[in-house]
Amino acid sequence: MSLSSSPQAAQYDIIFAGGGPCSCIAASRLLESDPSLKILIIEYGSHVTNETRHVQPGQFMRMQADGEVLHFHVGKPSAALGGRSPIVPTGKAVGGASVVNFMMYTRPAASDYNDWENVYGNQGWGSDSLIALAKKAETYQEEDSTGTHGFDGPIKVSFAPDLTQIGDAFLDAVQEYDKDRGITDDINAFYNCNKYGKWARYIDKNTGRRSDVPHHYIYNKPENPNLTILTQRIVDSVIIENGRAVGVKYQSIPHPQLGENEARATKFVVLGAGTFGSAAILERSGIGSSKVLQQFNIPQVVDLPGVGENYMDHMIIFVPYRGAKGIETMNEIFYGTEKQLEEHDQLWWKTGQGLMAHNGIDAGIRIRPNRRDLEEMTPSMQQRWEKFYADAPDRPLLLMGPMASFIGGPPPSFEENFFSLGFFSGYIASTGYSHISSTDPRATTDFHPGFLDHPDDMSVLRWGYKKTRELARCMRCYRGELPSGHPAFNAKSAAAAVFDDTPHTADEPDIIYSEDDNQRIEEFIRARVATSLHPCGTCAMKPRADGGVVDERLNVYGVEGLKVSDCSIFPGNVSANTYNTAIVIGEKAALIISEDLKRGAQSCSEDHISLDGNVAGTSAEVKMKHSVGVHASTSMSVTKFSSYSQSYSFGVSFGIPSIGLGASASTTQISTVWNSVSQQ
Repeated sequence: MSLSSSPQAAQYDIIFAGGGPCSCIAASRLLESDPSLKILIIEYGSHVTNETRHVQPGQFMRMQADGEVLHFHVGKPSAALGGRSPIVPTGKAVGGASVVNFMMYTRPAASDYNDWENVYGNQGWGSDSLIALAKKAETYQEEDSTGTHGFDGPIKVSFAPDLTQIGDAFLDAVQEYDKDRGITDDINAFYNCNKYGKWARYIDKNTGRRSDVPHHYIYNKPENPNLTILTQRIVDSVIIENGRAVGVKYQSIPHPQLGENEARATKFVVLGAGTFGSAAILERSGIGSSKVLQQFNIPQVVDLPGVGENYMDHMIIFVPYRGAKGIETMNEIFYGTEKQLEEHDQLWWKTGQGLMAHNGIDAGIRIRPNRRDLEEMTPSMQQRWEKFYADAPDRPLLLMGPMASFIGGPPPSFEENFFSLGFFSGYIASTGYSHISSTDPRATTDFHPGFLDHPDDMSVLRWGYKKTRELARCMRCYRGELPSGHPAFNAKSAAAAVFDDTPHTADEPDIIYSEDDNQRIEEFIRARVATSLHPCGTCAMKPRADGGVVDERLNVYGVEGLKVSDCSIFPGNVSANTYNTAIVIGEKAALIISEDLKRGAQSCSEDHISLDGNVAGTSAEVKMKHSVGVHASTSMSVTKFSSYSQSYSFGVSFGIPSIGLGASASTTQISTVWNSVSQQ
């Protein structure tokens, strides 16, 4: 492997435009099967080889406002969010989001993948095929009672061996408060739902290191000069000649004055720049909606109006609670000084254990509402339940659980203990878009995530706030609420935030909310709801007639030799953090590309179009039963082997409630916003 900052050749067999998890996995697997392949990965960010802040799990929160390792995509001001401009960060490094994410091991419902195959018409993308790939990719370091896990793959998965006081308190509380749902030993078995349990992490139990893609698919491999990873470069467009992708144009990030360079591919160009990047590359290449392309005088090569549409995500809220004295939290790890971290850091280097080997999340539930809960939601949400959820018992409405820390910046005081209850929607009804705003690849995108545009989503999140609040009140570590982190209820309301000396008992009545209380909850949600960092869907894998961009072989409609392999291909949402699905897509892409290479396929979609963009043959019509609405990765830039002590960021871009900063907003700017938010 060449880690050079310069290209090693002018021509390659395969070029991956974007070095996120899917690209790294596919490239690694392809070279395993054929080491003679010449592969180029072009990545916006930098290498992260043994960078402490990336391999040490406890560091992840300190990177969440760091413009060096994240892109910040700023949406348009949204009336549904009270005029806020939502922000969606994506990874900026070799390995993309896998080197900066929360490390939550969350797998979709089997029915999510079955929809990809049966509803959206993608043969070979059902649960039977994709679960096998999920097992192939992992080493599950726990007992497997469900037969859904793998034990000899690159990615390590484990439960937390320590810092479980808050998670244990949560699981003990639900056994008294919510007995009907019960407990399971595996909430991520693809088929399990509506039961509480421990939550695993992408952390190696033996070493205490983050289990990311580059360190487990790329950096740990024997040297192969046929793999070149070109960093700090941005792909401008795909070179298309006679209807075939033959290469890419790219620019240097640190030296834009050098102009454009070209790299040629004899077999495939594969876009892996994430939900924002891959759609933008297609549009700059003349592949997309005429309405978008005409704005920038880009000649249209293929008329694909689905490019940049179908944007999906999950919406999340964290709500803070006061904790009992003596409970262990991650607040010092996430927000403390170097001196506060020193002891924990030394323990991690010696043993791979302790708080630095933790992500603060170790329990939760993929929850479904009962009939009484549904009555609280909009009539249209109740109808959607019957059409989409009722016959799929593995499909949750929300994912929720405790976080052993304050979220949203440093806690009000390190003298007190704070923990949070978080919840995010499994399938939001609202969708959005991401398009180019210029021919300049560095320009910000024309982006609207659509958060809360559909009224069904509000009723789901309102129920989530009420449900998690009752669960928190029953936890033995609960000592009251932080008013600034809750809706601004009337002081005389029964729902007003309180200070408590002791937790509530399971047999105490739930809070009864008035109509005014409900309105204040909705105001709170509009002000606080944020991305779950799971953007997807802008190059959807579905029939072209239904807004699809790629077919089941990942081929872009109308262009030979051009594929997309990242979370932008999601045709419909999944009820999970999207890292697991990104891993699966990377493994699947490797199989597809390998098969195409072996049979010497031209790899143009069966929905072939002539060079003038006219449809020559349409794909089989697939009856769509529903439309539901997630992640991307992209890239990152760091100094090799830097200490965790460098450049701490106290702001947390995850869940930024409201700012109007540019896409390249600085850490200082975002931290300042968080400091003001945490004091509101």
